[in-house]
Amino acid sequence: MNGQPNDLSQWTETPVVFSGQGQSLIGVIHTCATAEPNRLGVLVVVGGPQYRVGSHRQFVLLARHLAGQGIPTMRFDARGMGDSSGEPRDFLTLHDDISAAVDCFLATCPALAGVVLWGLCDAASAALFYAHQDTRVKGVVLLNPWLFTPHGAAKTCLKHYYGRRLLSKDFWRKVWALQFDLAGSARTLVALFRQAGQGGKGLLVAGQANQTDASLPLPVRMRECLKQFSGPVLLLLSGRDLTADEFKEAVKADLQWQALLAEPRVTRHDLADADHTFATAAWREQVAEWTLRWVKKQGV
Repeated sequence: MNGQPNDLSQWTETPVVFSGQGQSLIGVIHTCATAEPNRLGVLVVVGGPQYRVGSHRQFVLLARHLAGQGIPTMRFDARGMGDSSGEPRDFLTLHDDISAAVDCFLATCPALAGVVLWGLCDAASAALFYAHQDTRVKGVVLLNPWLFTPHGAAKTCLKHYYGRRLLSKDFWRKVWALQFDLAGSARTLVALFRQAGQGGKGLLVAGQANQTDASLPLPVRMRECLKQFSGPVLLLLSGRDLTADEFKEAVKADLQWQALLAEPRVTRHDLADADHTFATAAWREQVAEWTLRWVKKQGV
């Protein structure tokens, strides 16, 4: 990536081991002695387990890019993931892990005035669930946030996935070559129509809600977390991703979500051709540059 230091001897990646609820959590803090330091550091929150050369490798590249421009960046494995001990956890139960990581990050980099939480998919949701509870969090970067509901996923799949399939040359090639499973696809469509017609009505436009109420749909709980977090938000959405599509559909159905995203503190960028993990070098570098410029602006 552009902007990394030429003298790699000045570029430091420091492994750290810290305690989280009695377990050993492993992280890496990226810094650069030759770059002018930023007041804010970036803490990359990682979602579910993934292959290390996939999106997790992109987190390494992002951290190096930001550190090379003076933004200390920390990556870490939550309990039960990667090299950290303990039982695996889902994104709704990462509060203690994120808190321990913030403690470690600020203790290792005491010049920092606070941190920005950066997360993709369910990690973005975890970051938003946590952010309003810790005054040390000065901003959040949310990439394709996970707002899953069975009802919403079914509607999104029908509207976006099947709409794209009908415009796909590969789809029609399979149809004409008699390689298309018509019966199987018909069963799937029927199931999706049934799911899309169930539940969800009236919930997204409800009044004040408690984000800790597990009986409420995830989009409502996420919305309430964003209401309670007063800091700046960078929202990055892919154009070819069902998770991003479901997020957009949830926002369209909820006037309160729309009002929140229209606030001046929210900066939004859409990358029309990108997939869920921004998997090409061009998409990855665009995300890194958007993140870099936004974090530097917050750290002034």
